[in-house]
Amino acid sequence: MKRREFLHRAACVAGGAWLPSLSFQHRVSTPPVLSKKFHASDTVTLGRTGIQTSRLAMGTGTVGSGHHSHQTALGIKGLSDLLLHGYDHGLRFFDSADSYGSHAHVAEALEHVPRDKVTVLTKTWARDAATARADLDRFRRELGTDYIDVCLMHCLTEGDWTQRFQPVMDVLEQAKQKGIIRAHGCSCHSIEALRAAARSPWVDVHLVRINPIGAYMDAAPDTVVSVIREMRANGHAVVGMKILGQGELRNRQDEALRYALSLDLLDAFTIGAESKAEQEDLIQRIAAA
Repeated sequence: MKRREFLHRAACVAGGAWLPSLSFQHRVSTPPVLSKKFHASDTVTLGRTGIQTSRLAMGTGTVGSGHHSHQTALGIKGLSDLLLHGYDHGLRFFDSADSYGSHAHVAEALEHVPRDKVTVLTKTWARDAATARADLDRFRRELGTDYIDVCLMHCLTEGDWTQRFQPVMDVLEQAKQKGIIRAHGCSCHSIEALRAAARSPWVDVHLVRINPIGAYMDAAPDTVVSVIREMRANGHAVVGMKILGQGELRNRQDEALRYALSLDLLDAFTIGAESKAEQEDLIQRIAAA
């Protein structure tokens, strides 16, 4: 790996890449009032993709880097059992990535559930067409599946990424046309990249960092929310991430969950539980919000 790419990935792992501060210290003074009841197992549709899945995605990449994460540290059986435990509680959304090293764990879980009953999302670091093609072939082998529901370009920071990485976008579009993937999109790690993504008709699904205190986000919450509104106006699906601010809101989970739900802008959101007890607690907190 080239040094520049290594540094880029290392910065993205921190979640606050290219930001002078990890938190914008925004505080929600009054808990928002929710207009309806929500459940982690609610069936949602991801934008214009037609993909139906659960509101809560099971993240597998807490501090994910170098093919390792807090979840993959559980081992293949440990993480697979956690995913299946979520499935038994109505969760149908597996959020993986090459950089997390979680494909084998997801593959093990897929052995025990109907493939068409779960949504598998993964992410590629490809920045050229050849790597993108190779990744799609390898990912499907590693996941043990003929198709991937959602494949995202991972950790984009460049404001001109829609021009710079057009060859990768073309490969993913061709893969969608062939049924190799069902939808494509991106996760962004700068406000410039996020704004470019909102304007791009190519994007089907966005993975967006959002929480009430601005922890590990691309800009202050109000700024990011305005960009999400543009995404939704353009028919794009939005999946929230960093809902708990990569642990900074661990002791304020109810506030963070209520904030995410109150926006009425997220089709779904992903949180990486590290145990069955944590997973059940999240499910209960969402229902109680």
